[in-house]
Amino acid sequence: MRQELLSLPKGLAEEVSRNLVMVARLIDEDPEQAYAYSRIALRLASRVAAVREAAGFAAYATQKYSEALAEFRAAKRMTGSVELWPVMADCERGLGRPERALAMAGEPEVQKLDKAGQVEMRLVAAGARRDMGQLDAAIVTLQSPELASNSVQPWTARLRYAYADALLAAGREDEAREWFAKTVEADKDGAMDASDRLAELDGVEFVDALGGDEPDGIDDEDDEQDAAEVAAAERASDQAEYYDEDDEEYEPLERSEADAEVDVTDEIVVVEDEDEDEGDAQDRDKA
Repeated sequence: MRQELLSLPKGLAEEVSRNLVMVARLIDEDPEQAYAYSRIALRLASRVAAVREAAGFAAYATQKYSEALAEFRAAKRMTGSVELWPVMADCERGLGRPERALAMAGEPEVQKLDKAGQVEMRLVAAGARRDMGQLDAAIVTLQSPELASNSVQPWTARLRYAYADALLAAGREDEAREWFAKTVEADKDGAMDASDRLAELDGVEFVDALGGDEPDGIDDEDDEQDAAEVAAAERASDQAEYYDEDDEEYEPLERSEADAEVDVTDEIVVVEDEDEDEGDAQDRDKA
């Protein structure tokens, strides 16, 4: 990514980099905000493959699958890399086209993927089978040397979890329990909810000992603060310039109608407190 940004003027590269950092920071905890930052980066440097890829993942995280697929395709054209092939196939699933995802699983690009990419493609293909109601085929699709291996790799927990979930959906509870337990063994970070699924199969119920929710207003205040930060970033980006490779000159940033539809800058409305207004009016009457 750094090498790609070096093709931009220094000030522009720094601005794009800041927005990409925010995308990476927020994409898991606040996908909508990450998406907003990705749109800023996209307007500033749409000819940078890393920007198109980041925009694709941000759109994917917010279930904008058509937009994500378009960005991934653009990034693939720019780089010639096939590493995005599995997530592109999963976008087809998100668009309700599991048969296309399956077709992609049989394309030559899959053979060019590294081991992690091939496992990811297998997971997508199994998901497509389930989308089509082919549970037994999904189970067979997941059966692989990677699943049978005792070696724990970054993809092991997800592969075992998907297999256990497919078994459970097929009514094979004993086998599902076994594979959920194996998932727990491989999931060192506790990223999956395999232990909860295993407990459910064993009839264990969990009770929230703490109870209650966050105090009213806290989440709203955080959301308002985040929205204000993004709005400020939007306004700053609107004043930025971008580099046009064709003219080799700086040009004012122009916003297309498509970008206008996703503009996160909202009009700020100030609402005065009615009680305070009434109190002021009474004070004036007394005076």
